[in-house]
Amino acid sequence: MARRRPCSFTHLKITTVVPIYFTMIGLVLALSLVTLHDTTPVASSFPYTVPLDPEGSLQLFWNVSYAEKVVNFQILIKNLKFGMIFGMSDRGDFEGADLAVLWSDGLSSYFGDAWSDENGHLHIDSHQDYQLLSAQQTPEGLYLVFRRPFTTCDPNDYLIEDGTVHLVYALLEKPFQSLSAINVSLLQRGLQRVQLLKPEVHTPQLPKDVITMDVRAPNVVIPDKETTYWCYITELPKDFPKHHIVMYEPVITQGHGAIVHHIEVFQCSEEYDVIPHYSGPCDSKMRPQRLDYCRHVLAAWAMGAKAFYYPEDVGLAFGGSRSSRFLRLEVHYHNPLELRGLRDSSGIRLHYTPSLRRYDAGIMELGLVYTPVMAIPPHQTEFVLTGYCTDKCTNLALPSGGIHIFASQLHTHLTGRAVTTVMVRDGREIAIVNQDKHFSPHFQEIRMLKKPVSVLPGDLLVTRCSYNTEDRSRVTLGGFSITDEMCVNYIHYYPRTELELCKSNVDPGYLKKYFNLVNRFGGEEVCTCPQAAVTEQFNEVPWNSFTTEVLDSLYSYSPISMHCNKSSAVRFPGEWERQPLPVIKQALPPTATSCPPRGDSEPTGPALVDIKNLGYH
Repeated sequence: MARRRPCSFTHLKITTVVPIYFTMIGLVLALSLVTLHDTTPVASSFPYTVPLDPEGSLQLFWNVSYAEKVVNFQILIKNLKFGMIFGMSDRGDFEGADLAVLWSDGLSSYFGDAWSDENGHLHIDSHQDYQLLSAQQTPEGLYLVFRRPFTTCDPNDYLIEDGTVHLVYALLEKPFQSLSAINVSLLQRGLQRVQLLKPEVHTPQLPKDVITMDVRAPNVVIPDKETTYWCYITELPKDFPKHHIVMYEPVITQGHGAIVHHIEVFQCSEEYDVIPHYSGPCDSKMRPQRLDYCRHVLAAWAMGAKAFYYPEDVGLAFGGSRSSRFLRLEVHYHNPLELRGLRDSSGIRLHYTPSLRRYDAGIMELGLVYTPVMAIPPHQTEFVLTGYCTDKCTNLALPSGGIHIFASQLHTHLTGRAVTTVMVRDGREIAIVNQDKHFSPHFQEIRMLKKPVSVLPGDLLVTRCSYNTEDRSRVTLGGFSITDEMCVNYIHYYPRTELELCKSNVDPGYLKKYFNLVNRFGGEEVCTCPQAAVTEQFNEVPWNSFTTEVLDSLYSYSPISMHCNKSSAVRFPGEWERQPLPVIKQALPPTATSCPPRGDSEPTGPALVDIKNLGYH
């Protein structure tokens, strides 16, 4: 008897399914045929791309239609066997994910919209919101094209919104008789983070006298571990005059597009004449301490991002008498396969001009001061800290015409889960400057705003950060270490002002009242003597629901210490201690979501992928 050979994904034609009743025993299909074009995929119609897996065998391309409120996906599957799973979830978990699935039972193949339960079992969705558009086999592999609306109002579907999107994926190595037979918990799977909803921003022309400079760490041997942050110090030539950076882009070593996760370039503080040269892991005990003073962001790129352009009459100044010659490059390597012996020279290419533009761009820090008086208790699923740039500071430090924010980089350390900055005028929230409800500390990039936000003197900027410390048994303190926490929004704006840091923290005097309260009602002895360090005091707190809720209340109602600082790190003249907590009388209403209309002819089951010329892969 001839042995039935498993199918391979070659010479594909697709028909669309109307109602399907799908069981473990068989399929009853009512089909309406749709002819698909056998045209070669056009890369230019999918301007954004990112490798999904570390080996680059899955390549994602996409574009965004704001008019239709849909994302169009194209996936190149280079070595397809029996199927692929692609989808989205809140934090990158496969359980509870919204999935598009291409699978084969050994005879026929199907594409469907599915979701996974908490145990990893797949279920076909009653509404097929992942709409298959085409599939084409090429010498490179299978190109699969499909689309998904931003919102579907289906409780099992993911809401595509601004900020980070956690993409999940897996390849199927064997046939499955039904979709419900697939358990994602048993598959080799992966995670990639992107910003799907890219803003529609005009790309300015570069000036004719543009000069380029590569900031790259040469011949780095990528460590054979999953996550490495590599730091490298370089310097500008002596007497380097002032220039304007007008654009920057990544320079990725060939073949490393799936390993180089994100890159940042920082300028060091001008107060130090020399920064020791260093090339090594950022968390090494051998790293020079002065690297901590290289925190002025010049450029930041993350996987999936395109080149970053400044507005046509704006440039970021570097060089000149008021600028440090020293730069710190930081490259995040994501090497989950723990590959050895890879040499990398990736970095950032700066495009700059000696012809200075009308406006200097400025970079301002909003949020919380790096201080241990701001703390996050352990075992918290969500704990929120808030930093303020008060109306008193903006009224004193901003020009009469205000400033215009055109880009933003949100930043926390390892426990950060969401970051939002809102602009408040006369007690009313006016605009969201930047928001990421699915923030990941492993995916930080400077993002162009869809629409610039104008901030006038007297406006208030509020930055809220949400943290998760479920896996920590000790308190997490504010500070510089990667195990400490931060809450920062680096806003990119023009025209540049003297105001470089506009941040707050709880008044330290009121924190002393907290420790006294813990001693009074908790029966514990937290040292409240004058010489006691805040770090020591927080580590002595017995963390429970009472001490946690009281700390949260303290941060929500106590006066603040305001840092309204010039670039020299000196505060603007004025009284900044024990400032009243800003009052917000009216919050922005929740964003309205409109459900797409449902047609009677829409498929309620998978699409059948008819495969010809069966053969081994």
